[in-house]
Amino acid sequence: MAQVEATTERIVAADADTVFDALADYSGTRAKVLPEQFSEYEVREGGDGEGTLVHWKLQATSKRVRDCLLEVTEPTDGELVERDRNSSMVTTWRVTPAGEGRARVVVTSVWNGAGGIGGFFERTFAPKGLARIYDAVLARLDAEVGKQ
Repeated sequence: MAQVEATTERIVAADADTVFDALADYSGTRAKVLPEQFSEYEVREGGDGEGTLVHWKLQATSKRVRDCLLEVTEPTDGELVERDRNSSMVTTWRVTPAGEGRARVVVTSVWNGAGGIGGFFERTFAPKGLARIYDAVLARLDAEVGKQ
């Protein structure tokens, strides 16, 4: 099994603290900025950053749906890590200042991919598809908290 990685980033028109707080707000803002690929969203514990347990289904393709149960940690300032109890997937959100009133958000997901021909297709296509989904999340986040 090879590790698969998908990364995307965006500059959001709000300061880093505001952006981080919005991402960490699982009981409010986070649910608002998820695109249609996410369903059955439910905060099961916590709701604000570290200690949150959140569930959702992620429809990565028309045939592929992941049932995700994520434990949230904040290992360093400006960083949220979501570890899926149902798979090897780990998603890390890093928020850093990017100039006056702007923040850079980098989201990276890694997981153990399948072997064989299925694994080849997963390594080839899954990172691009997941990056598109997270780019939509970041665009919606920018629309939600960005300075218009």
